[in-house]
Amino acid sequence: MHSGQNIASALQQNAVRRGTHPAIVEGRRTYTYDSLDQQVRQIADYLVTLGAGEGTLVGVCLKDSAEHLMINYAVARIGAIILPLDWRWTEAEIRNVCHYFEVTVLLMEAGTRLSDLPCIETGAAWQAGVAEQSGSLPCAPGGSRPVVLSLSSGTTGRPKGPLLTHDQFTARFVMAWVSLGFNQHDRYLSATPLYFGGGRSFTMGSLFSGATVVMFPPPYEPEELLAAVVRYEATTLLLVPTLLRRLIDIPRGTRPLMAGLSRLLSTGATLHPDEREAVMKNLNPNFINYYGSTEGGGTSILLPKHVGEAAYSVGEPIYQTEIQIVDDVGNIRPAGEAGLIRYKSPGVSDRFYNDAAASSEAFRDGWYYPGDVGRLGQDGLLYLVGRAMDVIIRNGVNIYPGEVEQAVLSHPGVTDAVALAWPHPERGEDVAVFIVGEAVDEDSLDVHCRDRLASYKVPERFFFVNELPKSGLGKVIKQELVTLLPSR
Repeated sequence: MHSGQNIASALQQNAVRRGTHPAIVEGRRTYTYDSLDQQVRQIADYLVTLGAGEGTLVGVCLKDSAEHLMINYAVARIGAIILPLDWRWTEAEIRNVCHYFEVTVLLMEAGTRLSDLPCIETGAAWQAGVAEQSGSLPCAPGGSRPVVLSLSSGTTGRPKGPLLTHDQFTARFVMAWVSLGFNQHDRYLSATPLYFGGGRSFTMGSLFSGATVVMFPPPYEPEELLAAVVRYEATTLLLVPTLLRRLIDIPRGTRPLMAGLSRLLSTGATLHPDEREAVMKNLNPNFINYYGSTEGGGTSILLPKHVGEAAYSVGEPIYQTEIQIVDDVGNIRPAGEAGLIRYKSPGVSDRFYNDAAASSEAFRDGWYYPGDVGRLGQDGLLYLVGRAMDVIIRNGVNIYPGEVEQAVLSHPGVTDAVALAWPHPERGEDVAVFIVGEAVDEDSLDVHCRDRLASYKVPERFFFVNELPKSGLGKVIKQELVTLLPSR
């Protein structure tokens, strides 16, 4: 596919060259590329009747399904911008993001509607409206025009949305083909939420390629997932580290539990070398850990061949990606010395949507700065040292302390608060919050946070202190608080 095209035009090409090939398998129903292309066209036409069009933002707040994938491509087809929203968010979180980014249309599950937003329920009336369309409107231009605005930060407070163009999104597909081995013969088991960057990109990239996507959305038990890999003859699977840790404890026979996979992928957090070795032994030898970000996509991959000292790295740069380690003013640090990570590739976003200040900090001189600290070894591999932005990664999901702190501080009994990562052997990290306040207890804080945050962002524990340790400049000294966290 040539630069400048709309990503949805790939579905039309796949319908011509392999129209009867299974595109999406959902339960007992299979959509061929012929039927997928036609359905996407009809949804696209219907979105236009609802006021969506080139440059408008369409919020997609849906559970994982074949229709969700079709809607993503339909939004792209009309030249609009996909704004992925997590259906598990509270109403306050959904409202905040939609008002901030001024969505034109918000697509939600049947039976869910927010009166102050331009909601369209994807129920019977939606289905009828789609069915009436001919699907004859032409595909909008793509190329350097935006197609996805993927949230990288808080849903409370001020959201940050890196904007990806059709060309940049296509470049991420190409990286998956070259560095990860994705191809049109794959059967990709979609077992990671489509809201998340990896789940969305790999699933849409599989359809772009002409492969088969099998919908297997969470929640599910580990044993059910193992059975699905065999039943659907899956070749490719993306899982978060938390689930991998649960899977490696399941007894196996003489072969790995997922021996049929061509590749098993993980992203969101790194595994300890011993855990990684157990994954390759017990689950699948072709295990690849994928380091990246919402803004920049994939950065590096840790491959099965990376053993010994290399097992402590996050691997080698992926296709067309250049990584540098620099100091605070952009001077390159020698190999082995720690500094700020920056990288660039054709798949890296170059700005946040309507946020010039945040853009100038993260995107500088053609480089993206993810806020991580690392070093490049003599072997050219990237080693993480720390996270400059203090992101908490729980079950493979990024949680930003600022939004948790804002929710806690809105409680009338709290005068000061700070959120920290609390290491957990299975989830990777939990959210712990240190509190300064009176006439407040853990139960009331838990209820307060559950009304304002998605369940996976709610703190695991609240710890009460008389005051927070602070520097002369008033900045909380988090390291002192880390030492107070109980070990597990």
